[in-house]
Order: sequence, then C-alpha cells, then structure tokens
Amino acid sequence: MTSGKIAGKFALELIMIGLGILFFLPLYLTFVNAFKKYDEVLLSTASLPKHIRLDNFVTVWNQIQFPTVFLNSLIITVVSVLGILLIGSAAAYQLVRNPGKLSNTIFLGILASMVIPFQTMMIPLVSVAKDFHLINSIIGIIVMYVGFGTPLALFLYHGFVKGIPLELEEAATMDGCTPAGIYFRILLPLLKPITSTIAILHTLWIWNDFLLPFIMLSSKAKKTIPLASYIYFGEYTNEWQLGLAALTMAIIPVLIFFLFMQRFIIQGVMAGAVKG
Repeated sequence: MTSGKIAGKFALELIMIGLGILFFLPLYLTFVNAFKKYDEVLLSTASLPKHIRLDNFVTVWNQIQFPTVFLNSLIITVVSVLGILLIGSAAAYQLVRNPGKLSNTIFLGILASMVIPFQTMMIPLVSVAKDFHLINSIIGIIVMYVGFGTPLALFLYHGFVKGIPLELEEAATMDGCTPAGIYFRILLPLLKPITSTIAILHTLWIWNDFLLPFIMLSSKAKKTIPLASYIYFGEYTNEWQLGLAALTMAIIPVLIFFLFMQRFIIQGVMAGAVKG
C-alpha cells in the first residue's frame, strides 16, 4: 500500500471517528444531565455530575405516571408495527405476483403518498378522525400509524418479493399448499431480513413520535412517553433535569431493541435493493 493510500485511509478513519463523536454527543448530554440538579445542568452541561441524583427519575416516574404512559407507547408501537408489517408484506406480494397496469397504478399511487408532507394533512386528518370518533383513541392513532407507515413498508417489501423465485410457490402449490399457506410458510420466512429492517425503522419512528400523539391524544391516561414528557418544557421555564431523565427512561427500551436488531438493517436494505 502506497503512502498516499495510507494517508487517505487514515484521514477517512479520522472523519468517521469525528462523525461518531458528533452523533454520540446528544446521547451523552442526555444521560449525564439526567442525574444533575437544575443549576448544575445550566452551569456545567458537558461535565459529569458531581453527585448522581436518582431522585430525578423517581420524580418523573410519579409525575407523568410512567408505567401508564410506557404501556401506552408499547401498545401503540407494537400493534402499529405488526399492522404495517402484515399489510405491507401482503400488499407487496399481491402486487408483484399479479403484474399489470392496475397493480402498477396502485403501487405508484401508494408511493406518491410518501411525498406529501404530514403538515399539509393535519387539519383534514383531525376533521376526518373526529367524524369517525378516532380522536383521543388508542385504536384511532394505531390506524393512522398503520396508514402512514405502510407505503414505505410496501416499497421495501416490493423490491424484495420480486427477487423470490416464483418456482418455489409453484412447487408448493403442486404439493397442495393454499395461497395463505404459501404466504405464511414460504414468503414470510424468506422476508425475514427486510421485515427486521422495516420493524426497526418504524419502531424508532412511532416510539419517538410527538406530533401525531400531540394532535390526537388529549386524555392524560392515554398519553405516550414523548407527549407526557412535554410538561417539563414550558414557555417560561424548562425543568431540564426532569425532562432529560424522562427522555433517558424512554430511550433505554428502544435503544436495547435497536442494539439487538441492528445487524439486520444493512442486510435487509441491501437485499431489498439488489433483488429489486
């Protein structure tokens, strides 16, 4: 290896280390300031806490009723992601295996919805949700998450399903397997890499989302963690130590899930891109 290539590789490694530190910094600031007093957060934001204060977490646990809001977030996230995975994979399977103008039109129409900014739909969304009694409803917000998340799932599944040999399904049909059996016993196991990727992306989005619960959920008993944590950030005062403690408690479950599933991200995305 020449000296120029060595220097280039060293420079690239420095850049990647710098980017890693840059992306890690917000997480570090959140964690260290969650254990401080209010004045210490303001005076020495980047330093480690002089005394670890676990009472911040106790206060947050009681004030926002953390077990309740955690359960709300968990139910909304799990059910929404399962709905997105089921509808997205089934729709992609049918569109790929039944090619034609109608399938192409449906596919392009669903993808076109991805380019519409959510802010332009907020007022009509609230109006329609009110007519169908979906305001302040866990079921209602799950329906909306499934609707907003399915287009991306369909797009990723579509490219992956196109790479699955049709001969596998024909052989299963000759053995007496029903269409439902082909879908659940053959297709879904083969879709595991891209399914894991879609599950990770949508879990991170739904778990951390603030805007949709903000406009849809008004009852305190139905709030999610990001929405309940909003009480610590006001117009005239911000209780940073409590807000960051709440964010830390919210981050830990999804961070564990992400670390456990991250090995599937690149595998799934690359597989979907290549097989399309």
